[in-house]
Amino acid sequence: MTYAGEHGGAGRGRSRRRVVVTGYGAVTPLGHTVPETWAAMLAGRSGVDTVDDTIDVPGLDVRIGGRVRGFDPGRHMPRTVVRRADPYARYALAAALEACDHAGLVVDDRLAPRVAVIIGSGYGPVGSIYRAAHVLRDKGPRAISPFTQVTTAMDSAAGEISMRLGAQGPSRAQSTACASGADAVGAGMRMIVHGEADIVLAGGADACVTGVDLAGSGNARALSRRNDAPAEACRPFDARRDGFVMSEGAAVLVLEAAEVADGRGATALAELTGYGASSDAHHWTAPHPEGRGACLAVEAALRDAGISGADVDYVNAHGTGTLLNDATEAAVLRKVLGDRVTRIPVSSTKSMTGHMIGAAGAVELVASILALRTGDVPPTINCDEPIEPDINFVPHQAQHHERMRIALSNSFGFGGHNAVLVVRAV
Repeated sequence: MTYAGEHGGAGRGRSRRRVVVTGYGAVTPLGHTVPETWAAMLAGRSGVDTVDDTIDVPGLDVRIGGRVRGFDPGRHMPRTVVRRADPYARYALAAALEACDHAGLVVDDRLAPRVAVIIGSGYGPVGSIYRAAHVLRDKGPRAISPFTQVTTAMDSAAGEISMRLGAQGPSRAQSTACASGADAVGAGMRMIVHGEADIVLAGGADACVTGVDLAGSGNARALSRRNDAPAEACRPFDARRDGFVMSEGAAVLVLEAAEVADGRGATALAELTGYGASSDAHHWTAPHPEGRGACLAVEAALRDAGISGADVDYVNAHGTGTLLNDATEAAVLRKVLGDRVTRIPVSSTKSMTGHMIGAAGAVELVASILALRTGDVPPTINCDEPIEPDINFVPHQAQHHERMRIALSNSFGFGGHNAVLVVRAV
C-alpha cells in the first residue's frame, strides 16, 4: 500500500489511498437524525423560529435563530455526561453515535489505535463558559465545578466522542469559524490518505444561539432582523436578503480507507475525493471583493480531486443570505465552473437550517452525499428574486436530477477561512 506524499495535486502520478464515507449522523434545527433532517430539507421546511422563550435579553435586536428543539441528551449518553457536557458536545456525541450505527462501526481493540476523531467548531462550549462566569460572579470560586476546565475547552466534543467510543487514534478540535466542519472533514481525509489513521470520525458542532452571540453578530450587522417572519429570514441568493440566521447543531461522518471499509463489509455511501482550503487575508467579516481566497479553495479542491469545473453536477453553496457573501460566491462559481454553473443545480440548505457555524460544512456535506445518492436536490427556500436569474438556485422546491456524480460543498467563514470539499457517487 502506498500513500500520496502531497495533498494538493494529490499524488496522482502514483496510487493514493481512497477515502469513503460509510456513515453519518446529524442533530439540526430540522431534526435529531439525518433521515429527519433530510426529509425536512426536501419538504422545504424552515427550522428558524423566535428565541424569546429561551433567551430573555431586553433590547436584543435579533430575536430569531435555528434552535435544536426537543432534543433529549439522556437518550444518547449517561447522566454524568449530560451534566458536564456543553450542548455543542452533546449534539456532537449524538451525531457521532448515529454515524457509527449507520456505518455498522464498533471500535474494538483491533481498530481502536487507528480510529481518530476531529470535531470542528467556530464557537465551542460558549454556553458553559458564560454559565461558569455567572457562577463565579454570583457564588464565588468554591462553586466552580472541577470539570469546568474540561467542559469549557474547544476539544471537549472530540474528547467525549473518543472516550465514549474508545477511539485511541488522534483526537483534536478544529476551529476555522464557519469553515470548521468542512476543514475537520478535510483534515480527516488527509489523515487517512497519508496513513495516519484508517478511520476518522469527522464533523462539526456549535451551540451559539445565545444572547451574547446574537448581540455581537447583530451589532456587526451580519444577522437578519426579520423577527416577525422567522421562516422567511434566511434568503440566500435572493435580492431582498438582509443577513444570516444564527443556528446550532452538529453532524459527524465516518470516513474510512476504502480497503478498511471493504475488509469489514461496510457499505461505501460516497467517495471523498477532494479538499481545498485557503485564507482571504483581507477582512474579519467581509469576503474578499473579488473572491480570491474562495477561488483558491475551490480550485484546490477540484485539483485535488483530479477534475475540472466541467465535471461538477451539484453545488451545495455556502449561501448565507448576507449581501456580500452571496454575490461573491456566485461570481466565484461563474469564474471557476464557467458556463457549467448555469446548467447544474446550486442550492443553499442554510435557507432552512440557518447557519450552524462550525456544524454547517459537515451537515451540508451530508446533504450533498444524499443528493448524489437519491438524485433529489434540496431547495433554496425564500429565493423569490434570484440575484443571478440564469443560475438554478433550486428555488422553493426540491428538484430531481438524473446522473449526478460529483458534488462540490463550499464553506467560507469569518476571518477569511475557506474550505471546499468534493464528493463523488459510488
